[in-house]
Amino acid sequence: MNVQISKQFNLLELLRFSIPTIMLLILSSFYTTVDGIFISRFVGSDALSSLNIVLPLIYFMYGLAIMLGSGASAIIGKKLGEGKTREAKENFTLITVVALAVGITLSLIIRIGISPIATALGASDLLMPFCKEYRKILYSFITFHIIQFMYYSLFVTAGKARLALAVSIISGLINICLDYVFIVILDMGISGAAWGTGLSQAFGGIFPLIYFVVNRKGMCYVRPKMDGKMIIHAMANGSSEMVGNLASAITTFLFNISMMKLIGEDGIAAISIMLYLQFTFSAIFFGFSTIVAPIISYNYGKKDTVYLKKLFRYCLYIVGGSTVLVLVVAWGMAKPLIGVFSEIGSRVYQITFHGYMIFIWNFIFAGYNIFSSALFSAFSNGLISAIISFMRTLVFIVVSVLVLPNFLGIDGLWLAIPVSELLTTFIAVPCLIKYGKNTYHYL
Repeated sequence: MNVQISKQFNLLELLRFSIPTIMLLILSSFYTTVDGIFISRFVGSDALSSLNIVLPLIYFMYGLAIMLGSGASAIIGKKLGEGKTREAKENFTLITVVALAVGITLSLIIRIGISPIATALGASDLLMPFCKEYRKILYSFITFHIIQFMYYSLFVTAGKARLALAVSIISGLINICLDYVFIVILDMGISGAAWGTGLSQAFGGIFPLIYFVVNRKGMCYVRPKMDGKMIIHAMANGSSEMVGNLASAITTFLFNISMMKLIGEDGIAAISIMLYLQFTFSAIFFGFSTIVAPIISYNYGKKDTVYLKKLFRYCLYIVGGSTVLVLVVAWGMAKPLIGVFSEIGSRVYQITFHGYMIFIWNFIFAGYNIFSSALFSAFSNGLISAIISFMRTLVFIVVSVLVLPNFLGIDGLWLAIPVSELLTTFIAVPCLIKYGKNTYHYL
């Protein structure tokens, strides 16, 4: 089976091959970000704060999708490398059926329980109406959300990275146009943002389902075989991504509670802007890790350790270069980026800018930590991947959020994620060295 992940890339080719998926992940981050911009500018900062209150549930959905996609991609990529093409197609089809079933079930459950969920997540009486209005609409599209984000990994494994980028661009344009029409022209408020995002995700979710039914060349749907072991293996292998997003949900909740106590609703609006910007910049690292993981899995299945060593070095170079780029852009574009969300000089802008200049230093370590977790997922070592992700996105952040503000006040809250990323490197680097030399032989 002739798929792109079977090619032995040099450094420049790998960089070129990764750009569509990096752009895809950056564009995907715009779904919530575009809502945030339109809502902040045309509805108000309280409505923006309400988005962050229920953002933990978005992280949960995204985590499910990435868990299924990355976990299954590692299995499918390895089987393609071993020449088991028919079995790879069966697994490809089966994981899609599982995602559809999960999405439909969760959509029904969450719509029924939206009010108590929003209350549990810390919504005040002022924010509750916005939370209910936005999410009761958006959660109707959960199934499409899960399918769309799951296929970011599966498109790459199927050798269709450029197609995935095209779908993402179209979805993003749909979202922007509909947000403008619903919020600005029709004055639908926060519900307009929900409809805009939901309908754009419907396109992104329906397209791959139709494409892999119609397309019969290369990877496509076949009659699936029920394989509980494969499903469990995929979920376990992708558990680090799920852990990471569950952790993000928990830490967002903690940030919201802490901000509410220290500053109030404006503080939650500020942390909302910060998380939108972090999600966008981190998409560069997640995008590269997503594109390179199936290539690693394929060559691991092929037992090509000579090329694995070259590939690992190329990855280090690209992540390092991306880190420098992110830091330069994040620091140099601070004022205009924050100004997109909040009027320059406003209280929300001042709070956000102060915290942002502390917060952005997490990117020094984030790229390598994200890549390290993805690397072990690619080797089907879900345990090590999950440990790195769990410590990075939950344990270290929770401890920092609970401890640092007691000594440094609000600055301690902004330092929580940079401190977490720094501490994670003391786990990730030894794992990279140990397993690189003794188990997977990429060093």
